[in-house]
Amino acid sequence: MSSLSQRQVHLDFHTSEHIGNIGSMFDKKQFQECLKKGHVNSITVFAKCHHGWAYFPSEKNKMHPGLTFDLLGAQLQACREIGVRAPVYLSAGFDEKYLFEHPDHGRIPMFGGEYKKIGKTADGSPFVDAEGVGYHTLCMNSPYLDVLVSQVEEVIEKYDPCEIFLDIVGEQFVCFCPYCRAQVISHGMDPENEESYRKLTKHTFKRYYTAINSAAKRLKPDIAVFHNNGHIPAGRRDFAHANTHHLELESLPTGGWGYDHFPRSAHYAAMLGMDYLGMTGKFHGGWGEFGGYKHPNALRYEVALSLALGARCSIGDQMHPYGFLDEATYELIGQAYAEAEAVEDYCYGITTHADIGLLSVESVIGEAKNHPADTGACRMLLEGKYLYDVIDTECDFSKYKVIILPDIVEVHDAELIAKLNGYVAGGGKILASGVSASDGEKFLFDFGAEYLGKNGCQPSYLHTAFNALGLPPTSYCMYSPLYDLTKAKEGARVLGHSRVTFFNRAREHFCSHQHTPFVPENHAPGIVIGKDGGYIAWEIFTEYAEKGSLILREAVTTVLDALLGEEKTLVTNLTSGGVVTLNEQTEKNRLVLHMLYAIPTKRGSGVEVIEDLPPVYGTTFAIRTEKPILRVLAVPQNEEIPFTYEDGICAFTVDRFACKQVVALEY
Repeated sequence: MSSLSQRQVHLDFHTSEHIGNIGSMFDKKQFQECLKKGHVNSITVFAKCHHGWAYFPSEKNKMHPGLTFDLLGAQLQACREIGVRAPVYLSAGFDEKYLFEHPDHGRIPMFGGEYKKIGKTADGSPFVDAEGVGYHTLCMNSPYLDVLVSQVEEVIEKYDPCEIFLDIVGEQFVCFCPYCRAQVISHGMDPENEESYRKLTKHTFKRYYTAINSAAKRLKPDIAVFHNNGHIPAGRRDFAHANTHHLELESLPTGGWGYDHFPRSAHYAAMLGMDYLGMTGKFHGGWGEFGGYKHPNALRYEVALSLALGARCSIGDQMHPYGFLDEATYELIGQAYAEAEAVEDYCYGITTHADIGLLSVESVIGEAKNHPADTGACRMLLEGKYLYDVIDTECDFSKYKVIILPDIVEVHDAELIAKLNGYVAGGGKILASGVSASDGEKFLFDFGAEYLGKNGCQPSYLHTAFNALGLPPTSYCMYSPLYDLTKAKEGARVLGHSRVTFFNRAREHFCSHQHTPFVPENHAPGIVIGKDGGYIAWEIFTEYAEKGSLILREAVTTVLDALLGEEKTLVTNLTSGGVVTLNEQTEKNRLVLHMLYAIPTKRGSGVEVIEDLPPVYGTTFAIRTEKPILRVLAVPQNEEIPFTYEDGICAFTVDRFACKQVVALEY
């Protein structure tokens, strides 16, 4: 098993200099008892916070003025005594104290802009503001980087930590300061062109992490270093491998990420050959929320989801300035982590089983973080209980039966075209939509009709050739752009036609309250399957993320089932609110099935909350595997489940579960 701990806490401690008595109520025994209550085996503790203060006697920084002892050292000692791993945190991109002292080292986020002095701090140094009230970002091309490196070196030399966690770093921080201008010029780019500074961010981040990693590894070759950016972009393996040992997938569902983000992120991280953990929070909302608690059922579900997706677990907490842990928080965390501890032997050292590879828009297009096409596709696949990976262009395509190119993935790169051609030549199938799988003018594959380009009628209608939503074929409104096709080729299978409207709604002509009705005649094929796969003539995945109309999902699942045919690995009657994953532990001769069920509901202004975990009864599974199954076991109950194994299919029923259930299929 990996050395990366399974049940972690990320303990925030961003503490203003205007608060005194820092750590005055720290009690080693209380700290340890909370960690035990929480079933925690790793906790990230602070050497330096966003305010810029050190929490130990430092020669390279200034200790918090309200602290009188080595709080970091006391926490590390408390952890060592009970065998709890303790990574050490340093804020990197934020350092308010340093910025007050060195305003010219701050990031200038406006092209041609400059920092404005809006007052002075108590010691007379200027307070500068270019990003509004709150934390301000430092520039890693300024001399600040050398200061940060020295702070990291000091922590390693003084405390010999297992890991350094650096926060608020990445390529998203475009800066137009004089130091960046000098770097733009040194890289041969135009300093008068705003785009040059955007391109510089890649060089800046590499300069930063190379300096940090080199310093850390020089002092301790086996130390882990993680650079937190809040998101691992698909297609940027260089970005992921800037981290020396593992990835931490920050994703607080109630803190702005929502429940769509983590599955998408984890399904991609699993492809990178690195250990990874899912970082959620105990908060009702986001980071820095004192007195905020999510419902215990929500945390149980989020931890179970991390396990199902092969991730270690991390839960965010924030310590009170006086240095005590909140016992209610560790009661909350303990409920989730006790359940995780009982099944974690079945959760790691795995390979994922996947029929489908979702070629992420983010990985092909770039600059498309959280694109709704990716979100909609992942949502459909989760709800439809398909086994899938999120992939980039470097993945091995041959392991998948179907590859999805969602909505906007035009293909111009010769290497990618050759790779996809090799994939379909080997029998693989493609599902494309919108402009995907075309070069903008024609399809690159045989979908049973030819591509003609965007229609211009919006909305339009899909007239199905299959029953959907329990209804006979009818015409469904489609809000995303329609793309025209020629008449279907001989032998192609048409699952639906497009129907246009009499006219687009405009001031000069409109009909009824919303959109114009359809012309009753079929316009062109709207869903078609040919030799190389299937095509849907709308930006259907984006539309599902934005509109959520169930006909969109039924259209996609109908095509996927047709492409997969008898080769579909898993079939279940678990309804759309459930999540299913299938992993394999080859060294232990078993498949491991995870099933989860919860329904996030919106409370307040767009906050998704999980409260109720209703029991689910009579969940059936049919799993195709060439390995004869000898026993099916419910975990951690250690109860055998009756099953059949015939013609390569293992079938069984889980009579009842609530929140989650792990089932081992031993061979």
